[in-house]
Amino acid sequence: MNLEEGNITESRNQMDLLFNKAKDKILDAEDITIYTHTDCDGITAGSILSSILDKLEIDHEVNFVEINQVDTLTSDTDLTIVSDLGAGQDISNLANNSNKSVIVLDHHPPIRRLGTQLKGDLIEINPNYYGLDGSYTISGGGLSYLLAKSFHFYDLSWMGILSAVGDMQNSMTGKLRGLNKEILHDSTEVGCVDYINDLLLYGRNTRPLFVALSYFGDIHLPLTNNRNECIHFLEDLDIPVKNELGTVRYLCDLSMDEKSRLFSELLKMMTREVPDKYIKYLPKLISGESYEFTFEQDYTSFKDASEYSTVINACGRNNCHELGMEVIKGNRHLIEDELQSLVKQHKRYLAQNMSRVLEEGSVEILDNIQYFNGDGIKPSVVGTIAGMLLNNYDWQKPIVGYTHVNGENEGYKVSLRCSKLLGYDGIHYGNIVRKISEKCGGSGGGHSVACGAYIPEDNIGQFINLLNNAVKI
Repeated sequence: MNLEEGNITESRNQMDLLFNKAKDKILDAEDITIYTHTDCDGITAGSILSSILDKLEIDHEVNFVEINQVDTLTSDTDLTIVSDLGAGQDISNLANNSNKSVIVLDHHPPIRRLGTQLKGDLIEINPNYYGLDGSYTISGGGLSYLLAKSFHFYDLSWMGILSAVGDMQNSMTGKLRGLNKEILHDSTEVGCVDYINDLLLYGRNTRPLFVALSYFGDIHLPLTNNRNECIHFLEDLDIPVKNELGTVRYLCDLSMDEKSRLFSELLKMMTREVPDKYIKYLPKLISGESYEFTFEQDYTSFKDASEYSTVINACGRNNCHELGMEVIKGNRHLIEDELQSLVKQHKRYLAQNMSRVLEEGSVEILDNIQYFNGDGIKPSVVGTIAGMLLNNYDWQKPIVGYTHVNGENEGYKVSLRCSKLLGYDGIHYGNIVRKISEKCGGSGGGHSVACGAYIPEDNIGQFINLLNNAVKI
């Protein structure tokens, strides 16, 4: 057993004591309120918790909330469970106004010390308390699954994988690590998840291979946004674009030999496009583990965990959180038409706004960052559009988009995206954005290559300047 495995085993044993306490609290409750986050991880976490309570036949209600709403939450049920948020927020109002007990299941850095007690009974389960990095070791939904596991509900393990992939916990290494491996083991044992080492082309089951290639990576390549070039590229590798019946082929249709040839040529092409110091990281950009749900149909958006997470994110970003939860909980047949319409509208909205930014030349290039004013773009998708724009500009600089947020605290929602190669280089933009946003009177944070902030309206210029000066590319 290596050091990391030893730490995980010890930490897991300590966390299990709290999961068992949480289990007892649930069994003692007649009604329960769930508050969970609005992204894929939060929606999936809420779905797992709701599924647990369905199985136990306990009355409950699931509420989807943003981070800035946590400090005003209240509850009058026997028990309140907060998932995928709460660790970094003041929950004293919720604890003081709750009838009995609060359970917090979160993987973000906590602001309270382990064992902190508020009015009522607080059980806070967080990997960071035990020396485990919550950005990759387990997601909010993963913690909810470990709670389900204490009831022996192993059939919910696939949702823990969906949460982890939706939270990009596999993004830097191409595979799941830490406590996520325990969840992966459970899900393969019960037969609901398969995983293989594969090329990291998005759309393994739904995008024709030449289309998937045209969107590949966050580095601008000769193939980028050029479908004809992708077709010629595949033909030169003797990889047919269509099968013998004349139907387009997808990544999932390729043989291992074809995938090996494609990997080698992509590696050669990318090697020509990046500075020498990044070459050693390129294989991790091209291949990694892919996770499939065995009970889903082939050639659908639900077969691959990455594509499934996109569907749930589309629900979240269009304020249709309950719709996402119904999908995960297996009630898709009831809302299939509504779901298809929503996903189509979401994709159309993204494409239209990305085209608008490109056509208007809105991206400003500074010494160390590039940014655009995304006014008119919904705050929930400005980060997605920033990521889509990345390979149209300088991949060696992060791209920042911001757009107005209306409400009680008017200001800007800021989202940053950058190439994974900058993350491999040791730059953690989530930490940088958190510190700078605080200097500007706002709040923020996130992953090393995908993060965001809320900035007061008058301070957006200060934020951009500080961020540009904080990192020397």
